[in-house]
Amino acid sequence: MKPTKNQLFKRQITLSEIGEAGQEKLQNASVLVVGCGGLGSPIAVYLASSGVGRIHLVDFDTVDISNLHRQVFYALDDVGKPKAEVLRKFIQQRAPFTKIEVTNKAVSKDNIFELLENIDVVVDGTDSLPTKYLLNDACVLKQKPLVYGSLYKFDGYVASFNMLQQDGSYSGNLRDAFPEMATDIPNCEEAGTLNAIVGFIATAQVNEVLKIITGVGKPLNSELLIYNSLQNTQLKMKLKSIFTIDKISKIFKVQTYVDAACANQNPDWQITPEELKEKLTDDNIEIIAVLNNLKLPFKVHQTIHINQFDAEKIEVDHNKTYVMVCQRGLNSYRATERLKKKYPNLKVLNLTGGISSY
Repeated sequence: MKPTKNQLFKRQITLSEIGEAGQEKLQNASVLVVGCGGLGSPIAVYLASSGVGRIHLVDFDTVDISNLHRQVFYALDDVGKPKAEVLRKFIQQRAPFTKIEVTNKAVSKDNIFELLENIDVVVDGTDSLPTKYLLNDACVLKQKPLVYGSLYKFDGYVASFNMLQQDGSYSGNLRDAFPEMATDIPNCEEAGTLNAIVGFIATAQVNEVLKIITGVGKPLNSELLIYNSLQNTQLKMKLKSIFTIDKISKIFKVQTYVDAACANQNPDWQITPEELKEKLTDDNIEIIAVLNNLKLPFKVHQTIHINQFDAEKIEVDHNKTYVMVCQRGLNSYRATERLKKKYPNLKVLNLTGGISSY
């Protein structure tokens, strides 16, 4: 049975501020959701459930068991499957008036403008700083509103960047809040996060998108909301629009938007997924996973979390080649560096791109 729009969205249409006109605006809207993890997955589900007509999901990653405590629209049976595809199937079961499109690869400088075509609002659900700045700069150049969300332990950040103003100018963007891309801020995998703050920020981002599309209420325009879940405190950082389209155009030409941790990795300390597959039966290969609960397509000899990875305590065999693995190849590279520093002549390799690329 397929319900009518009036049946499905009755409670929302009943709001005088929304009504049938507002619901029609949602039906005609297109939203790009980049990242289908802790932020992106609930964002996509709530937007579809609100009646957004077209949603494009972008994520290169697969479901990992460590995701499930906060990425609540995935199940144990989904572990190892592409996030965007799993999320599309979930949404299609409850949002008959929403068209879902999927891109199962990472956002890059090469494909970002193609992804932005025919999109009304862009939503940042990523945990990668280079990707956040790429989304920001591309949205400024293409004059698209960007609903930003970010997490750090118990803190959450929300803003609606690059909003068209009545005088024809655009509101502040990410670079007006943080001009330079930080290089020492850990992601959720490294710093940890509580699931409640993830859900809080995700629904706050949904709220911004709905306001932008329907024209109801006041979006977080030229201000960044910072919320702390432990103290239930929040503050708003006022933003002054300094990084104009001309300035960002110059930045975009020279910026690679590649994660610095990946860009600075020693190419001589790498093993590709294809190379590892060929050597899995080699008795001289020892594989060490540096994150717990990884969904692995092969057996590992040891699991030592990166936070407890002490090269001084690891007994090594100089006749063996050690391969470090993690989800994306970042923590495993840190482990590779530690072993190489302790044992310069030891053969130690990092699985390039981690399990996500395997």
